[in-house]
Amino acid sequence: MNKNLKKTICLSTTLAVVMTLSSVINDRKFSASFNAPIVAKAATTSVNADALGPVTPKDVVYQILTDRFYNGDTSNDRPAGSTSDEFDGTDTDLNKYQGGDFQGIINKIPYLKTLGVTAVWVSPPYENREGAISGEYTAYHGFHASDYFSTNKHFGTMLDFARLRDALHSNGMKLVIDFATNHSSGPTGTAASDGKVYEPNKDANGNYVFDSTTGEAVGRNLVADPMNDSKMFFHHNGNRADNQTAFYEYQYKDLANLADYNQENPLTIKYLDNAYMFWKQKGIDGFRDDATLHQNPAFMSGVSDMLNSDSKGPITQFGEYFIGRPDAKYAHYASFPERTGINDLDFEFYQSVNTTFGDYSKTMKDFANMLVYTSSDYKNPEQAVTFIDNHDVSRFGRVQQNQRIFSEGLVALLTSRGIPNLYYGTEDQLQGKALGSDAGRVLMQAESNFSTTTTPFKVIQKLAQLRKDNNAIAYGNTTILYSDDNVLVEKRQFGNDVTIVAMNRSTTNSTTIGSSLATAMPDGTYSDYLGGLLGGKNISVSGGNIGSLTLNPSEVDVWQYNASDSTPRIGTVVSTRGRVGNQVYIYGENFDSSTTVTFNGVAAPVLSVSSDTLKVTVPSTTPGNATIKVTKGGVSSNTASYFILSGDQTQTIFHANATTNYGDNIYIVGNIPELGNWDVTKAMKLQDGMFCPSYPAFFLPVSVPKGTSFEFKFVKVDSTGKVYWEQGNNRTFTSTTDGEGVSDTPTYTINW
Repeated sequence: MNKNLKKTICLSTTLAVVMTLSSVINDRKFSASFNAPIVAKAATTSVNADALGPVTPKDVVYQILTDRFYNGDTSNDRPAGSTSDEFDGTDTDLNKYQGGDFQGIINKIPYLKTLGVTAVWVSPPYENREGAISGEYTAYHGFHASDYFSTNKHFGTMLDFARLRDALHSNGMKLVIDFATNHSSGPTGTAASDGKVYEPNKDANGNYVFDSTTGEAVGRNLVADPMNDSKMFFHHNGNRADNQTAFYEYQYKDLANLADYNQENPLTIKYLDNAYMFWKQKGIDGFRDDATLHQNPAFMSGVSDMLNSDSKGPITQFGEYFIGRPDAKYAHYASFPERTGINDLDFEFYQSVNTTFGDYSKTMKDFANMLVYTSSDYKNPEQAVTFIDNHDVSRFGRVQQNQRIFSEGLVALLTSRGIPNLYYGTEDQLQGKALGSDAGRVLMQAESNFSTTTTPFKVIQKLAQLRKDNNAIAYGNTTILYSDDNVLVEKRQFGNDVTIVAMNRSTTNSTTIGSSLATAMPDGTYSDYLGGLLGGKNISVSGGNIGSLTLNPSEVDVWQYNASDSTPRIGTVVSTRGRVGNQVYIYGENFDSSTTVTFNGVAAPVLSVSSDTLKVTVPSTTPGNATIKVTKGGVSSNTASYFILSGDQTQTIFHANATTNYGDNIYIVGNIPELGNWDVTKAMKLQDGMFCPSYPAFFLPVSVPKGTSFEFKFVKVDSTGKVYWEQGNNRTFTSTTDGEGVSDTPTYTINW
């Protein structure tokens, strides 16, 4: 771990410290089943279903702001309960609803399939506040939740959502939903932005009640109100100012004046857990978690543990940890997947691809450097979700208006490590109204004719197919063969599968690379996979090398070799952490019915097998880091890593009084894997440094197994990376037996 981890400044402040919460609810599992009244009308589709499967590096994700894609059903433009000032529909006032809906996405599935899309990420599908704040801002984006158990009727009904899921699945496309569990709406107390959250009726056993035919919630009952919050469902520490950059302020203050959930409160945890599992039961294939930088990692770790331990198996999760170097939080961003089991949206890639192919403020050598250091810094770089633009940044088409260079940026996105995500309309080089995130949220129906013949569309189409066909793109290591200010030649290799990508971003100058480039491909002639779309040409390989290579202005070449052998290889695993007994998908190549799998040498039951996918059960073995290996015919694969948790995860909030100096951080190290197994470096990757809103009082929520007695000590790490262990005997504590409960330790006095 980089010793230049975040520098926590312990501020003397009157901000409220986390409440001591020890109320008991239920184990951290989905505790609200769906009993429903019997109705006469026959269902046209099942509101609950099985998922298609996790999103993998062989997929291409297409992000849709549901309201801004296509209006397929005008009857829901002004649904019951909406106000007269909410709808525009002309692509003029982008603060208002424009009419896009679930049916609109269904209508355009043939277009998406032609593009090569294999997964669709939609806006939060649940009910948001109604009304326009100050007559202006509506919740068209879906990030102002009011009821997680009902659909946003501007988008359609629960049956409409189920039909969207089924239509996508029948076309081989996975469904990812955006999910915001950091906040509800604004806490201003006005009718349009009061931040209240609701839930359905409950039966005598405390189960939510839904209509068995339509899937709609029966009833609507207030759960919490930030303006009248005696149960402390929300934090009440005020809004985070731009100059407040400590982790405490990100996680415990409001984001953009939105009511911040108290994710250390068992009541809040239970409500949000139920919401997650409700949508998983709908048969979705993944969650994109909003604002993970602002959420409690111990809570998020519990969420991923709950979802992945469900009997239906693991589900994709990736989150918005919105930072970029040289931010001091980079190390924590890079390790967030290890701490929580939730992958990152790759903001580091986004920043680099935009400055290299967008405004040209960085060189191709800088882009190459980013590919190298992130491949090392990220534990599973093939699972980072890469993107070139999205709803929170300016459209790439506005930043780079030269279509040839714009297309080069798309090549970089679609051939690099990670899971590529395309923002709706990027394939048509939509520019938006101006620079800025909101200005890019245009109605595609008004801005595009959904052409399938543009150069960017064809580039995406071809490379989406290559990602399916050549495992070097999906799973391969990255080697930079050559880079300078304007030229990059990189090799992706997985086993004997190889792809070579050569790009010249200069629009005026050719570059000749005189030295040989080692391809690892057999001798022969290779044609440009893009078919000359971007000026590519054939090459000859001799002795495994390309000789002198000249790249013309704006030329892009993609050459590939797809090997045929029988060696089993692991490309990636989903999920990367969980408990004994959990299901795990292993993706790679050359598997068959004779294939065996071990975790730390212990045989894992194989539940299903195909040539590229194994589904196994985590065997009973020692918790902590485990090594997965696949063997076939006496030949063993490469290895993959899996973190085995000690059990059902719950939160323990550690409290201490301690003396520190500027730049010091305090961590908890103990005898369980969740606390690093007495390894300080591991503990630092698994948790934040302790928070100190009121010096010398420190606290930190940590995800630990429920009902477990463990030993621990506090350690201090100074700005140089030197470690100081506290004096005295090991401390002991026993966590709550309640999976959705929270334990508070006593306040310990630390002597260094």
